[in-house]
Amino acid sequence: MTGGHLQIVVCAAGPAADVTQLIKTATQQSWTAAVTATPSALDFIDAQAIEQLTGHPVRSTYRSSPGTRRSLPATDALVIAPATYNSLNKIALGIADNYAMITVAELIGRQVPTVVVPFVNAALAARAPFQRAMADLRDERVRVLLGSDDGWEPHPPGSGSSHQREFPWAAAFEAATRMAGDGPASSADHG
Repeated sequence: MTGGHLQIVVCAAGPAADVTQLIKTATQQSWTAAVTATPSALDFIDAQAIEQLTGHPVRSTYRSSPGTRRSLPATDALVIAPATYNSLNKIALGIADNYAMITVAELIGRQVPTVVVPFVNAALAARAPFQRAMADLRDERVRVLLGSDDGWEPHPPGSGSSHQREFPWAAAFEAATRMAGDGPASSADHG
C-alpha cells in the first residue's frame, strides 16, 4: 500500500525517544503519521519535534472539552512501539485505563492492521502472562514482532539501554504497510 495514515502509540521505554525514526520512515513512503503517548511515555519523547514532523499534536489525554472533535485522518495502520511488558499485557486483556490504551483497544476492535513491537527483557518475556498476552494478540490478528523469526529478541535483564539503537522501527513500518495492503483500504478514525 502506498500512502495512508499511520497511528503510532508510544509506551514508556527507552526506544520511545527515537520514534521520529518511524515517523520519518512513514513520511518517506508518502504516509502521514500521528502519535499518541501513554502518560509515562511523555517523559521519553520530544513532543515538539514529533508535532513538527507530523503536523499533529501528541495526544495523551482525552478531549479537553465535550464536542471537540479530533482532526486526524482515518487510520490505515497502527504501530504500538515500543510496547512495554505492562502495556502489552493491558492491551491483550482489554484494559483501557488511559487514552492511549482506549485508542489501541478501539483500533484493534475496528480491525485496523496492528503491529506491536515489545521492548522487554528476557526475564519478563519468559513470564506466562506475557506469553499468553502475545498469543491472545496474535489470535486477534495483531502482528507482534518478537522472536527469532522477526530478528528482534528480548534483551538480557539490565541491558536495555545498550539495545535501544537496534529497535526495529523500519521492520515495524514494513509489517504495518504489508498488513494494510492486505486488508480493507481504510478504517474510520475513532472520535
